[in-house]
Formats: sequence, C-alpha cells, structure tokens
Amino acid sequence: MNYFEVIGKLAALGPELAPGKTAVGSGPRKFSLDAIRALLLELGRPELKFASVLIAGTNGKGSTAATLAAIAAAAGLRTGLYTSPHLLRVNERMRVSSDDGTTLQDIADEDFARVFTQVDEASNRLVERGELPHYPSFFELLTAVGLCYFAEHGVELAVLEVGLGGRLDATNVVEPLVSIITDIGMDHMDYLGTTLGAIAGEKAGILRENGVLVTLSQHPEANAAIGNAAMAKNVRGVDAARCLPPARQEIGSRKQEGAGESPLGRNRYVLSIDGEELRIDSPLAGQHQQRNIALAVAAAVELRTNHGFAIPNAAIEVGVRATVWPGRLEWVPSRHGHAPLLFDVAHNPAGAWTLRAALAQLPDEMPRTLIFSCLADKAIDEMAQVLLPLFDSTSGDPARSRDHVILAPIQNPRAATVEELLAAAHRLDVPAHAAPHLPGALAQAEAITPPEGVIVATGSIFLVGELRALVLAEAV
Repeated sequence: MNYFEVIGKLAALGPELAPGKTAVGSGPRKFSLDAIRALLLELGRPELKFASVLIAGTNGKGSTAATLAAIAAAAGLRTGLYTSPHLLRVNERMRVSSDDGTTLQDIADEDFARVFTQVDEASNRLVERGELPHYPSFFELLTAVGLCYFAEHGVELAVLEVGLGGRLDATNVVEPLVSIITDIGMDHMDYLGTTLGAIAGEKAGILRENGVLVTLSQHPEANAAIGNAAMAKNVRGVDAARCLPPARQEIGSRKQEGAGESPLGRNRYVLSIDGEELRIDSPLAGQHQQRNIALAVAAAVELRTNHGFAIPNAAIEVGVRATVWPGRLEWVPSRHGHAPLLFDVAHNPAGAWTLRAALAQLPDEMPRTLIFSCLADKAIDEMAQVLLPLFDSTSGDPARSRDHVILAPIQNPRAATVEELLAAAHRLDVPAHAAPHLPGALAQAEAITPPEGVIVATGSIFLVGELRALVLAEAV
C-alpha cells in the first residue's frame, strides 16, 4: 500500500471511540490487550527492543511526554515519542529524534506506508489463522506501527503516551522502566468509571510489579487509588514535587520580547537538582505546565540515577527549552491585520478551568471572541459554564461589551451539533452566534474581532487541529 491507500484504510476504520464502538462490556468490541499482544508477537516483539517510559493521566500526558522526549533527545539518546491523537496528520503520533538531537521528526510518509503494510499483513494472517477474532482497531494498528518503527530505527528510549485509561490501553504492552501518572479528572466516564477513584485505578494499570512511579500529589481520591495500586505491586514512588518551582520564586515572564510574542509568557524559574542549579525555560505557557515539566524532569533524573541513562542537567535545560507541543495555549500572531489567535485543546472541565486561569492573565480591556465546539460525549454544560461567561457581552462589564461567542460543529462523527451547543449557551443566558462549520466560524471571528483583540479557539483537539490547518495553509 502507498501512503494515501493507508490513510484511506484508516479512515474507513474510523476513530477508536466512533459511534458503534461501545464501552467496555456493553458490545462486541471489548477493550483487551489480547489483540495487540498477538499482533506484536507476530511482528517479532518490537516493544522489547528498546527501553520505555509510559505516561497515563487525564490532562498533561502529551506535554509531559513531549518534554521528556525532548530532554532525552538533547542528551544524545535515540528517542522515540508516541502520542495521540494528532492535530494535522497521523504521522505526528510517532516521532524519532534527529541525529543531532535537536528535533523530534514525524515518521515519513513512505516509512509509515511501508511499516503499516507490514502490520496490516500480519493482522490479516492472524485473522485467517483464527488467532484474532477480528481485524485490529485503529489505535491498535497505529500502536503496532509506532513500536515497529521505533525498533527499526534503533530507538534507545521510547516515551509513550497512553491513549485511553491505562490498564487496557494498547500502549500497556510495553514493559516500562518508569511509569508516570499526570493529573486525573473526570473524562471518558463511559469507559473508565464514574468516580475519580475508579478512573485513577484504570490509569494505575500501567504500574508494574516492583516498578517505578513518578507522580505528584493531587485529589485525595485519586491519590488513594494510585497509592493502593502502587502498594499492591511494591512500586517505588518518586515524588516530582522537588522539581516544582520554589514557592517564593518569581515565576515566568510576561515581557513581550518582540512583535507577536504571547502575553502569556513562558515558564521560567530555577531549580536545584542534585546540588546543581537547573534553569527551566519552557515555551509551554500556563502555570499548570509547571506540574508537567516537573514530572518530565523528575523522570529524567530517575532514568539517569537508577537506570543508567546519561542525562546531565545541561541536557535537561536544553530539552525543556526545545520542547514543541502545539495547540496548548498556543499564541498565533496577527495575520493580514486580523486579531491574533489563542489555540488550546481544553476538552474537559479540568482543561477548561486551566484555560480560564490563563485567560485571567490577558489584559481586561482586550476584546475577545470565543470559537467553541466539542464532542457530544463530553461534559458540554460543564465546559460551557466555565468558559462562556468569560465572553458574555451582556454581563454588564464594560470590558466585555465587545466580546463574542461563536459555536460551530467539528468534522467528527462524535461531534456535538450546533443545536446542542446553542442550547448550552442559552441555558447560561450567554448570547452566541452559530456558524455552519469551523472555516465559517474563523471567518466570522476575524470579521468581528478588532486587531487589538484575541480569538480564542478551544473545546476539542479536533477543533484546534482543523483551525490550525486553515491558519497554516494561509501562511504558506
């Protein structure tokens, strides 16, 4: 198969949680590691050919993974990074560090097609022999492609972001040297459980007997579930709190060093690690990123201290500074005289609160337009309650009198309809405009937002991906 044939086949399979693929225990397709294990066995066990770090959580998995992978690459390790979902192209999900360690490069189209063909042929053989009851899922296939690609390219350390949950996620076939659990919130409740404890228990499924866990204290219910799972498996815990910025230290910088710089600034602070000064200068904006950076730094220190990886503090500094993770409080400067854009993939209430905290750093007098959409299976009302009132032109606040809310559907089978989004705004008594699609929403936002304002696009990674593609196409 060539690249376009592969993309067509994946599109025909549909995304992992598309309608018709039901929750665990309620339909013919059940989440299980049996299929991915059988597939990897047929492919020669690629997951055993490199060391790995596995990262689970509700929010911050991708940022933590991207930061840790950048650190490992800066240390000269051949590094693989596997993340999901993607913003623009499926190739983004599997990356390998460049020879000089300065970048993590997406898998090339021809390599993706070649490795996918190998995985596809192995899958068909297993089905024909009756060793698989059905063809693997979208995510199982991509996970197998990523692991095969890493093994083929001599990756020394792979950093893998869990797709959904942890215990039964396809990435959980690896044997991680270190497991990381980021902040846990209420999301994917149809699949993972309806309490923080139940969800945390699923995430803790990535822990291994006598293994290592890097984490930070969070909600007591999540702490208890993670702690119980760790004790049951005699896991050694690494508290990343020492990698958080000191409480009294001035954090970050809002200084605009040039035209188009984000007013949200960067995360800049100094740590003391193993008796040495370590200067953190991360392009990832927002106070919440300090927790993700801390987890990545703590994992890097654990890898060098107890697992034989040469990762000096200098490499940690370089890697943190070089981290690339778009769509997370990403500021896109003004184009063609339009207002700048702020992209954020906030896709659940916790993410919405994080975005709300970041918006509080913007000047009050800055006019704002919100482009919002989300998937129908998300907590629409909760996210709307957190975000929409911040753009309410009828609130009586003179600073908000030029604000707007624009709602539009996402090109995804799980998308909420415009009617559902408008109903959520109506319940809050926040005026909102409807757009037929995201390109129309962007055009409308650019028309009504003054150049000194900002357009905030959020609610789903699919929304951010589609709008970023439009903006990047304009820049070509």
